Amino acid sequence: MHPFVFHNDELIPIEQARLSPGQAGIINGWGVFSTVRTYRGQPFRLDKHFERLQRDAKLLEIPLPVSYEELCERFMRLAQANKVTEACVRIYFIHNKIGIWKSAEAFPTVDLLMYSLDLPNRTGPTQLALTSHGRYAAHPLTGTKVTSWLNNAWMVETQAHHRGFDDVLLLNEREELSECTAANICIVKDGQTSTPPLSSGCLAGVSRLTLMELAAKAGTPIIERAISKDELFTADEAFITSTTRQVQPVNQVEDHSWNAPGPVTQRFVQMFDAYVEDYIGKLAGAAASSK
Repeated sequence: MHPFVFHNDELIPIEQARLSPGQAGIINGWGVFSTVRTYRGQPFRLDKHFERLQRDAKLLEIPLPVSYEELCERFMRLAQANKVTEACVRIYFIHNKIGIWKSAEAFPTVDLLMYSLDLPNRTGPTQLALTSHGRYAAHPLTGTKVTSWLNNAWMVETQAHHRGFDDVLLLNEREELSECTAANICIVKDGQTSTPPLSSGCLAGVSRLTLMELAAKAGTPIIERAISKDELFTADEAFITSTTRQVQPVNQVEDHSWNAPGPVTQRFVQMFDAYVEDYIGKLAGAAASSK
């Protein structure tokens, strides 16, 4: 983790950041978060991350204490203080004043916490475990990115890492594909690409959204539909999307393997890379001209 954090309206050294057991949102995991990737110090699709934070916060009845413009300004101050280039920034909004387990300290209703760290090294094809009942699609909070992240952390450690896999692909209560613990899943069959719909219990990933927008414009749309476990194992290709992975081919799920990347996956990799270069180039140009 990098040396400076943003806590509410202050940029401070990480050792000065103080959270309290009196903050009820920390004890209960009542908060929302998002992970934003930076390229050459510029944030990628921060607007879409903020839109999702707003949606999730509204559902959890968390009043966001900053506007998008204020968040952008604080984000860039943090990025500059930590001299980030290729990195990840975590944004948290933590609800302080709920339930009985709260103290009389002078907390704001909602804490903003931001910090950054180096980009994880995730290159080449990935290997996934598979588990049933990893998502309960009917739960009212399914699909929200909440700070109570134990289910995901426990799943990836016990079902994936302990068995030598990178992540675990989660099935919902209908035995349909939902998502990985930190990525969305796509499969390719006979040239057509499909991904589970949000009704499967998956997160509305920003990388997923970006790729679907790009694919539609290129005339190769990604179809949202329910996908069974059996369809996964008869697919020609599989890949995942996430903030830290962009588009990453899958070459193994349990004992089933593919030659990866396949041609469709490779086209999407190139499409996403080109979009990132264009997007970040425009941001960097705008930032330079404003100085």
